[in-house]
Amino acid sequence: MGIPEAGPDARARPGAGPLLNLHAILPRSRANGPGARVVIWFQGCTLGCPGCFNPDTHAAEPRLLLPAAAVVARVVAASCNVEGISLSGGEPLQQPEGLLALLEGVRERTELSVLLFSGYTLAEIRAMPTGPRILALADVLIAGRYVRTRPPGAGLRGSANQSIHLLTGRYTLAEVEETPPAEVILHPDGSITFSGIADPGCL
Repeated sequence: MGIPEAGPDARARPGAGPLLNLHAILPRSRANGPGARVVIWFQGCTLGCPGCFNPDTHAAEPRLLLPAAAVVARVVAASCNVEGISLSGGEPLQQPEGLLALLEGVRERTELSVLLFSGYTLAEIRAMPTGPRILALADVLIAGRYVRTRPPGAGLRGSANQSIHLLTGRYTLAEVEETPPAEVILHPDGSITFSGIADPGCL
């Protein structure tokens, strides 16, 4: 999954909530869940899945530092043009307090749906201290380690061993599986973003 470059850092302000370390934010995508969606890529992942689509998101050093409240504000500003947000990485569950604050803010201020990608399994997330609260705020979870030797799975699964969990009645499995597998976005400045899941040999 190609990712746009991040903008300048922003430091936390008093009362702004936990600080999130993000890789990038894409205001509008159609290849990361049903309908048009804001995509937020987290920075940092220690799972180390060989062949991961997003290796640039693995390092834990600060990249785009934003208070959770500031990210919520960006989502709110885009909410009239999208139907949901998708959270990817990196590994969102490795920033649990920030992720929880982000989801709580989005739920309080919008009617947007939430799709969460994680390399952890559903059982692993449920066992985390904040896991049940995070799951209660999501509509769809794409879960499990990426396995390079397995073929891509339908419905946003990078490899077929990963699982789709419909956590609410917001979407059907068919709606998730109908998501386009990839997209190429040409920005006004001439830069190009590839997003989604594709055969590495085609990139």
